[in-house]
Amino acid sequence: MAQATATPWRVSRESLLVPGLLLGLAALGWWWSARMAHEMVPGMAMGSSMGPASMSLVAFVGAWVAMMGAMMFPAIVPVINIYRRAAGLGRAAPTPIFVAGYLFIWSAIGVPAYFAWRATQNSINSATPWAGRLAGIVFLVAAVYQVSPLKSVCLKHCRSPMSFFLHQRRNLQRPIGAVTAGATHGLLCLGCCWALMAILVALGTMQLAWMIILAAVIFIEKVAPMGERFARVAAVVFVVLGLMLVIHPGSLSQLT
Repeated sequence: MAQATATPWRVSRESLLVPGLLLGLAALGWWWSARMAHEMVPGMAMGSSMGPASMSLVAFVGAWVAMMGAMMFPAIVPVINIYRRAAGLGRAAPTPIFVAGYLFIWSAIGVPAYFAWRATQNSINSATPWAGRLAGIVFLVAAVYQVSPLKSVCLKHCRSPMSFFLHQRRNLQRPIGAVTAGATHGLLCLGCCWALMAILVALGTMQLAWMIILAAVIFIEKVAPMGERFARVAAVVFVVLGLMLVIHPGSLSQLT
């Protein structure tokens, strides 16, 4: 009897632990991002003494991972819960192994994002015409991608990942299979969100307001019942902003 009464409590505790840790990491990411944004001053990037020439690749990737944790983790909690239940039944390796594969993908994306940041940050801070037009083009590309078949396929996977896990179930018990599954899910998630991340880079990377806006877009697209329809609405907004920036590139300063 004692074992029977302990089991539900243990299951309930474990069902809250992983989502709680993920949301805690997201909160840590928001705190770090807010701290970095607070240290910004006009004409500088990501810190009062951190211009493009002084911030190292390692430091940037660390900040990038914090940002991705802040923006992505709340939206992937349902996916992690599916995996966690399988791990709890002994059908998959421990959940942190799966999460490590996912994080590896988003950490790797921080490398090209760093070089894009170095190439554009000073111009973005100065709101030069070419930076404004570049941001406008990125918005327009993102708008097209929002309604593309590839975006639709990736979004459907993120919204309904059960079929993905069913195809991976024979490999999930081994750590290499679990980390590969996490990386594969990360790639599909990247396919869903890369254009939104490109917008963030085009606007200056460490823009707290835009982080909040884009994190909300990601969350609604992946979790809300009308997420796929909302993706099309976001495309319309991106078209408007993109045309505004292409025609009036000086408006970049108003957005950043």
